[in-house]
Amino acid sequence: MEFIFDEKLLARRRERALANRTGNADFLLDLAAGEMAERLSVVERQFPDAVELHGGTGIAARKAMATGKIETIRRAETSEVFANAGDQVQIAALDDVPIEPASVNLVLSPMALHVVNDMPGAFVRIRRALKPDGLFLAAIPGAGTLAELRDVLLATEAELTGGASPRVIPFADVRDIGGLLQRAGFALPVVDAENYTVRYDSLFPLMRDLRAMGMANPLAGRSRKPLGRAFFLRAAEIYAERYSDPDGRIRATFSIIYASGWSHHESQQQPLKPGSAKVRLADALKNLEG
Repeated sequence: MEFIFDEKLLARRRERALANRTGNADFLLDLAAGEMAERLSVVERQFPDAVELHGGTGIAARKAMATGKIETIRRAETSEVFANAGDQVQIAALDDVPIEPASVNLVLSPMALHVVNDMPGAFVRIRRALKPDGLFLAAIPGAGTLAELRDVLLATEAELTGGASPRVIPFADVRDIGGLLQRAGFALPVVDAENYTVRYDSLFPLMRDLRAMGMANPLAGRSRKPLGRAFFLRAAEIYAERYSDPDGRIRATFSIIYASGWSHHESQQQPLKPGSAKVRLADALKNLEG
């Protein structure tokens, strides 16, 4: 399999980001964790055993527990440095789903699936890990995320060097994620996206936030040639020219896809079998017209 992401580099950067965390660099993870907890809170069901996959700070696990819907939750992470007091943490690579088949009722994936090398395989392994009528709930950065930064870096490199290399990771769109849920065998899949616009004084605070999130360029095919100060100064100029508001601040878009799906159970609503309808569609339309 061809690897899109440098998994070891990603793990090191996530750990470094955690150790050097300052300010409000976790705002996106906190936002997604809150939205996931809100969606979980309206599910009319209890989940005895839950797992959070690679949630970084563990905020998604804590907010999910606060809903009262979960009895116990454990976390999977790339290193024990991510453990908080009282956490059960299992060490696992970002691409790994370290859960026995049919062993848990709920799997949470907050802001991590976008950097796995085998997303279809991860979806299948998560579905297999669920007990019948178990729930998978994920927040995944999606298409549109950092679209401005992608455009600016490509334009800057083309202008200064005459070429371009990948500097912003590819993001799946809503249809991609919905298709993956269906292919993995989830029942009752639901997918939607929320777009968030964050404003910065310039390109440089945005880049600092991305590093603080552990999300500086992790692509396996990234250019290893260092970029000089002149590159980023020009990139900041282009960003301001193309994506600034009247007050001079620039915009950065983050799109988060929220996805959920259930493992199959006989109690779930089932689609009608072909030919089982009691009323013909043509007759129903005729009645509506009348």
